[in-house]
Amino acid sequence: MEQEVGESLIQLGNSDGSESSSSDPVTRVRKLLFRRMLVGIKDGRFFLGTFHCLDKQGNIILQDTVEYRSTRRSSPSPMEQRCLGLILIPSSCRISCHVDCSVEEQLSLLKV
Repeated sequence: MEQEVGESLIQLGNSDGSESSSSDPVTRVRKLLFRRMLVGIKDGRFFLGTFHCLDKQGNIILQDTVEYRSTRRSSPSPMEQRCLGLILIPSSCRISCHVDCSVEEQLSLLKV
């Protein structure tokens, strides 16, 4: 399910905007605004923040973001975290994208 949301975001980012129906990419992305989103990238880090925008290339901007990464050394916590604020995540680095909402809302976001 979460992978489908990520794929939907990629499709939205690659759309040429020629559609004007209820599956209009702008309308679909507006439904995601100000929702909590967890984005995973290729190097194993995760970013949890509030969805701010998506550009035509599929890059995501998150605000009030916290970075989570696993630690290799022995420490009390297996994950380190740090506050980053506003960040851009390139579509080429993204491997997963999870939106914080109910299953019914996720399905409505995916409808074409």
